[in-house]
Amino acid sequence: MKHLLKLLDLTGEEIIEILNLADQLKYETKHGIEHPYLKGKCLGMIFEKSSTRTRVSFEVGINQLGGYAVVLSSDGSQIGRGEPVQDTARVLSRYVDGIMIRTFEQDEVEALAEYGSVPVINGLTDFCHPCQILADLMTIREYKGSLEGLKMCFIGDGNNMMNSLIVGCLKVGMSVSVACPEGYRPPREILEFASQYNCFELTDSPLQAAKDADVVITDVWTSMGQEEERAKREAAFKGYCVDEKLMAQAKPDAMVQHCLPAHRGEEITAEVFEQNAGYIFEEAENRLHAQKAVLVKTMGAQA
Repeated sequence: MKHLLKLLDLTGEEIIEILNLADQLKYETKHGIEHPYLKGKCLGMIFEKSSTRTRVSFEVGINQLGGYAVVLSSDGSQIGRGEPVQDTARVLSRYVDGIMIRTFEQDEVEALAEYGSVPVINGLTDFCHPCQILADLMTIREYKGSLEGLKMCFIGDGNNMMNSLIVGCLKVGMSVSVACPEGYRPPREILEFASQYNCFELTDSPLQAAKDADVVITDVWTSMGQEEERAKREAAFKGYCVDEKLMAQAKPDAMVQHCLPAHRGEEITAEVFEQNAGYIFEEAENRLHAQKAVLVKTMGAQA
């Protein structure tokens, strides 16, 4: 695997391979078994969006794999002063062994991969969030035993999370039902992909989407860079809160996931969040293990 730019680029089998490796690396980490697969290798990390989980999990991950990280923020490098991304790609490729970027435009990630000569990993864009969804799938499989045949329901904005969940879940054999209001639906590229599957549903009814779900997932209504839309979005998403009424539509043993940070009382109630905190924070931890698997798959000797 040369890059991880979006889950649309991977097959279902490749996703499962990453999850299997993530499980192995998690086991080894928990049992004190060192795995320096990337000894001496450097990961360049570019942050044009603020970060907690992405920053810490990638930096800890590359260290646990025997490598190290160099962090570049938009306000502390030439990237933030308008250096063309193709120049950044060609320069960094001469210094580092891989690049992880967390930014706004998907085109920027694609350009880094096109002009650079080292692996590029998408840490988040406005279009997709592949690393998060790999951690989500890893967590679901840990608790449910398998993925195929499960129903995933997403309630909220047709954003990077919904986009990547639709793709990732369908590719590994899950059925998908998403609920979002008109005007906040996924882009055409994602809907065209999903139309190939007869186990995909798009609705504006959260209760309908949640019916018989094994997993219910949500995200904030207002993502980074959309702060001026907050009031408008709060009105549009009224009724899209994951609460006990909605969870009553899901299966009795349904689990809830949230990529964090969570706005209790908006997209999820405090009660439902705390009832599912074990799942949610295991999901957060699994960012570390899933991303280590991606690092090995892209930057390792067998990549």
